[in-house]
Amino acid sequence: MNNRYFSAGTAALLALAGCAGTKPAAVATAPMPPVAAAAPDPKGVGLDMADLDRSVNPCDDFFQFSGGNWLKNNPVPSYASSWGPRNLLGNRTQDLLRKILEDAAANRTAAPGSNAQKVGDFYAAAMDTVAIDRAGLAPLKPELDRVANIRTLANLRAEIVHLQELGAGPFFRAGVDVDEKNTTQYAVQLNQGGLTLPNREFYFKTDARTEKVKAAYRAYMTQVFQLLGTAPVVAQLDAATVERIETRLAKASRTPVELRDPQANYNKMTVAAAQQRYPVLDPKGLLAGLGLSKAQEVIVGQPAFFDEVNAVLKTENIPDLKAYVRWHLVRSVASALPTPFAEAAFRYSQAQTGAKQQAPRWKRMQAATDGYLGEAFGQLYVDQAFSPEAKAKALEMVGNIKASMAEHIQTNTWMSAPTKAEALKKLNALRVKIGYPDVWKDYSALPISRESYLKNVLAARVWESRREAAKFGGPIDRNEWGMTPPTINAYYNPPMNEIVFPAGYLQPPFFDPKADDAINYGAIGGVMGHEMTHGFDDQGRQYDAEGNLRDWWTPADAAEFTKRAAVVGRQYSEFSPLDSVHVNGQLTMGENLADFAGLTVVYGALIKQLHKTYPDQAWPRFDGFTPEQRFFLSWAQLRRTNIRPEALRQQIATDPHSPGQYRTIGPLMNMPQFQQAFGCPEGSKMTRKVADRAVIW
Repeated sequence: MNNRYFSAGTAALLALAGCAGTKPAAVATAPMPPVAAAAPDPKGVGLDMADLDRSVNPCDDFFQFSGGNWLKNNPVPSYASSWGPRNLLGNRTQDLLRKILEDAAANRTAAPGSNAQKVGDFYAAAMDTVAIDRAGLAPLKPELDRVANIRTLANLRAEIVHLQELGAGPFFRAGVDVDEKNTTQYAVQLNQGGLTLPNREFYFKTDARTEKVKAAYRAYMTQVFQLLGTAPVVAQLDAATVERIETRLAKASRTPVELRDPQANYNKMTVAAAQQRYPVLDPKGLLAGLGLSKAQEVIVGQPAFFDEVNAVLKTENIPDLKAYVRWHLVRSVASALPTPFAEAAFRYSQAQTGAKQQAPRWKRMQAATDGYLGEAFGQLYVDQAFSPEAKAKALEMVGNIKASMAEHIQTNTWMSAPTKAEALKKLNALRVKIGYPDVWKDYSALPISRESYLKNVLAARVWESRREAAKFGGPIDRNEWGMTPPTINAYYNPPMNEIVFPAGYLQPPFFDPKADDAINYGAIGGVMGHEMTHGFDDQGRQYDAEGNLRDWWTPADAAEFTKRAAVVGRQYSEFSPLDSVHVNGQLTMGENLADFAGLTVVYGALIKQLHKTYPDQAWPRFDGFTPEQRFFLSWAQLRRTNIRPEALRQQIATDPHSPGQYRTIGPLMNMPQFQQAFGCPEGSKMTRKVADRAVIW
């Protein structure tokens, strides 16, 4: 299931206010950075000076100062909902991936069963829209017939099992993942699901923005039912039925903030107890159908939600339940169906994101190939895009940041010795994965051909579901990755106590071996610190060195952490990017803490690196900026983002990450290091009063 990954640009904790032992930074006498003297400073690598908006005082708005001109000159493309440096890197990466895919698709002599054959055939079938449209619903007919033939509750339960294997996820999500309270074994886990709208809040809010999304949702369902051959009047009735059932499920669902509490979402019970509590759902039969009949226990994420699932199955009539499962089957594969289905899905997404048109088909199918054959595809990518030298440099940086984190723990002024010892134990046990897996997935049992894109999608889903189920009862696979090598992202996995950085992230502008240390530490270093400190944020701190969900904090230390983290929550809840819309400081708590802590820890690592590199000489300036200033500029320039209002509202409602401008300035406003680097006077907009600053580590 891997449903507890935190991606870069998501949670972590700590915020420091001081860094001992640093060389005094060059402090400007005015808020603007010093202008180069008679002998101009050399040009640096990694920052484009044309992107800065020097009409803005960095001490007033560092987000605009660091990238205002870039923001003006890089509007959101018509096919996107937001736009930033990650998108630009994504475009470059996609160009290479496209060439790999097109070469693989053109190779009709690849050895049968090889990665090249499977990747080439998958992409070729996905791009053949003529064949997809000509086939119509024929490839899906066996699945539609299964739903049509449901006559009894027993038939329905069998179909729910089947659709879980197909990844359609009606009602809930079931799978196998690491047991968070015993990370030496796998456990069967059941979690809430079964909704079409982004989360439960959308079913009950009545503001104009939400009503627009719900209108698009209803239109989407109605159109899909009509495309399946249902009469218009009946299609509207079926759509209303789905909405009614989903609203029941939504009412019983936990909120996004409630889902952030790992203890509350860990509820282990015996299969016998689950069978007694949810007899209509029949957990015992469900597990048997998924090949998990040996399981004696199950972790139920949200017990009250499953009470409602049980009630829905008991009280709703079979025709209505068939309409619900048919909807979830079809919506889950809309992108693999004829053009009208994909277009209907896009129109629904438009209401949420504001995008003006779909991304080109090759981009969408490149993403699909990565999603279904990620490590087969990834091996072809790594061969061309990731050098051993880049991996070695990245590992060196992680080591330096880890050492800085250890120092911050040791010198922490409010944490007791026993808690510090546990924290250092956890930090020392942290596993680091860079670039790509040491052991690749074996796709030999997955049949892929050029016959049908939809058939390939369904085959890949069943293969992955059964691969996951086969883990149960076996040893923990610590070589497994939750992201594919070309992914431009990173994550911390609490039960594994590991941080993972795919090769796709380790390239300019996030990582450039040609750039000075200040640039790399401010860019990918900020991500490394972010992911590392996720292990100590409001969620991650609840897991110990072995990844077990166990309270290793003294009560006094836990209370002090909570009090200090609450300051961060209040600060972010005050940010308002749109009229009447505020950031949710509780939903974004983990990501904000990770930004706070990670940036401070990485700054300390940079200062140590600079002392090491220039032990007896002044630190060099590039482009008129000191290393300290370049560090903060690098951090800020990689978080600049243009975003459509619809997408921004959607992000604030559903995403644990704060909007880009607040990820940029939120930590800096609390850092005396930033204040010193840019000579910001007390009382400036980018400098919080000392008494109001968030200070954790």
